Amino acid sequence: MVNYKVCPICKVRTNENMGEHLRKMHGESEFKKAVLKAKESGLPDAEIGTIFNITFRELEKIITEAYGINISVLKKPKKIKYWAPKNFKEETSTVWSFKQRGNWATHDGRYRGNWSPYIPRNVILKYSKPGDIVFDYFVGGGTTAVEAKLLGRRCIARDINPAAVSLTKENLKFSRPNDFWESCQIYEPIVSVGDARNLKDLANGSIDLICAHPPYAGIINYSSKVDGDLSKLSVKDFLEEMSKVAKESYRVLKPGGKCAILIGDTRKKKHVVPIGFKTINVFLDAGFKLKELVIKRQHNCKTTGFWYEKSIKYNFLLLAHEYLPIFEKPKLSVSSPNIREKIPGYGSFVPFIEKPALKKVDQLETTTVWIFPEKDFEERLNKNVINRYSNGNGYLTVTFGTCSTSKTSFDKENKIGLLFIKSPFLNNGSLSREDIENYLDKTKEIILQKLPRINKGGFVVIQTQDVRVDEFVEPLGKRMVDLITTDKLWLKEIVVVTQEEQKFKSEAVKSRNLKIIHQYLLIYEVRN
Repeated sequence: MVNYKVCPICKVRTNENMGEHLRKMHGESEFKKAVLKAKESGLPDAEIGTIFNITFRELEKIITEAYGINISVLKKPKKIKYWAPKNFKEETSTVWSFKQRGNWATHDGRYRGNWSPYIPRNVILKYSKPGDIVFDYFVGGGTTAVEAKLLGRRCIARDINPAAVSLTKENLKFSRPNDFWESCQIYEPIVSVGDARNLKDLANGSIDLICAHPPYAGIINYSSKVDGDLSKLSVKDFLEEMSKVAKESYRVLKPGGKCAILIGDTRKKKHVVPIGFKTINVFLDAGFKLKELVIKRQHNCKTTGFWYEKSIKYNFLLLAHEYLPIFEKPKLSVSSPNIREKIPGYGSFVPFIEKPALKKVDQLETTTVWIFPEKDFEERLNKNVINRYSNGNGYLTVTFGTCSTSKTSFDKENKIGLLFIKSPFLNNGSLSREDIENYLDKTKEIILQKLPRINKGGFVVIQTQDVRVDEFVEPLGKRMVDLITTDKLWLKEIVVVTQEEQKFKSEAVKSRNLKIIHQYLLIYEVRN
């Protein structure tokens, strides 16, 4: 056990911070060696930060520079204990939640930011068959490649970072039991260094499924000296480079093939930057259709004590979800003129003013995923929105409903702290594209009409949800964010709302489409 009150080099006891002593007396190189030694000994990151007076980011940088890859644990994986997740069932809805990231076979969490193996397992099982080619061009630590090998799929695995490729090859050094998966053939993944933006060695229409987890722009640095690493780019540059990835993905996929991409949001100046929705746009612009939009819930978010107090005091939510859009390359290329017909009136639904039902809650939600029981779902949701975003300055609730259910309350036309727009009619499941366009246009019209009444620093909250039309998803959360472009509003939060764990009927489980069970709260702040 190292005594960090005594310098490991000169053996002199010091009362000053060990990091400061090492840098001053022995230089930066010896300081980094001491940090790495502490990390290799298994010392927790928080203790390393305290002993050497460094931030988590600085620790990540030292590890990445030394190993060429951003890994959390410097020891090799343990011996394989079991080959498959216990009690595994395929996901059937649009909210995926894995409390444990999964550690069967050679899966481990050493590679920072890698996705849970439950994700590629679900995608591979749902959208490919044994012998199909699964492609991951951001393979990282090899999670997708390991799953493809376990499930009898051919796999092409690439990464721009040679150290990531080496880690993937290390994780693929296992022999799968012959009787493990329906006696299907075992294929060794083809792993190499490569750039997702340039797949010229792959033929058009040669891939069955793409399954990848790209680096989010600037959130985690995955390498130190690798040219072309997307994790080092600004959001704008990241999206420009991802457009190249999307075009190459479209080219190499077979018609009808799927492309699953996990992506998340970030923050800037206490406001959300919707990288997820912007990345979806990039792939749609490349020609893809949106088959599914899955919400991946995160479980490592602190929501009590210190964090709860900060969330309330500074009015921010901890990011607790990512997006898993599953794109499809259309089977037939059908050209249609980009002409929008004039849409007559708003026949199927109307906006009306109402006083929403509320349910007393002990504490407000503090992350970007809100989960409520079915019984009083709307009442709890309403209470959280109104308590957190009206600032005690009054609010106006506008609800889109069918003509038969519309009831208008009196509106005094006074100043308010919150405009809350609700859209329960989206639940009816039989919407036309004309209905959707009408709804989007009318929502924007209401916001612009009511905006002068909202106090500066007040909020506009839009409750909306994705819907399915003609076997594909209309991502109304994303489309609403695309639509609201006035410089008087600043996107503060994107919240995902769903009910507590639901049990679906057998016909829903057998459906080829996922059941949409999530909604969005798009929270805009009125600029001062």
